[in-house]
Amino acid sequence: MTRSPLGTPAEIAARLGDHGYLTDEGLSTVTYLALSMHRPLLLEGEPGTGKTALAEALAESLGVPLIRLQCYEGIDASQALYDWDFTRQILHLRTVEATGQAADPAALEESLFDERFLLARPILRALRESPAVLLVDEIDRADDEFEAFLLEVLSTHQVSIPELGTITAEMPPIVVLTSNRTRELHDALKRRCLYHWIDHPGLARETAIVRARLPEVAETLAEQVVTVIQRLRHSDELLKPPGVAETLDWARALHELGNTELDLESAAATIGAVCKYREDLERVRATLDVMLSA
Repeated sequence: MTRSPLGTPAEIAARLGDHGYLTDEGLSTVTYLALSMHRPLLLEGEPGTGKTALAEALAESLGVPLIRLQCYEGIDASQALYDWDFTRQILHLRTVEATGQAADPAALEESLFDERFLLARPILRALRESPAVLLVDEIDRADDEFEAFLLEVLSTHQVSIPELGTITAEMPPIVVLTSNRTRELHDALKRRCLYHWIDHPGLARETAIVRARLPEVAETLAEQVVTVIQRLRHSDELLKPPGVAETLDWARALHELGNTELDLESAAATIGAVCKYREDLERVRATLDVMLSA
């Protein structure tokens, strides 16, 4: 087994922490194994738990580019792999015709599909530019056909472009896939990956995350914000429980207003950083005084 470029699981946790991402033992261990075994890392969890942020911190820790493929319904291979710059091809064709160089049809066709007209999409970029971190974000939004295509690329680390030939990665990119579990992924893709479920952090770790990511926020304010968020998250009444991303947004918003402590007026005015549904806003505003006095 090849040693991870970030060292041991503990060293990985420390290096990611240096870039503002705090992991637990389970996450640092599976990240270590993904790097050592050259296996894709599949992260599932509720929105806002730090799945995407792990890929970003990993790229920063390694000093390599982060190449992101945002999945959505209807995405296909050409949007993830490559396309041809049709506008530049037409301009090239007109230039060739204007200069009288279009005598050889085969040579003309070959010139139209030259490397300079190739538009590399995220997956092709990752294969060609590796070492890099390829983030396949929200793979659960894509359909079955795209998932099968992605599985093939992850298995071979190569793609075939009919006009140019086969492109193989000299070094397999580090692949991180994220899913909010809006649908179940196929077993074939899961078998190819190392899997980890990222849960919401506990009180102590979430406070540490806020302090690491937002050192300018007053310690008292950070603790108060996290305490309220933890209570909201464990409430069964919210349509969308807040994630760590909302915690950071709320702490930052309060800091921007000059707060060093959380009070009822500022909490009510900024709660839109936490709640993204009208029903949740109304429920939280109605109980803020109770939560702040608890």
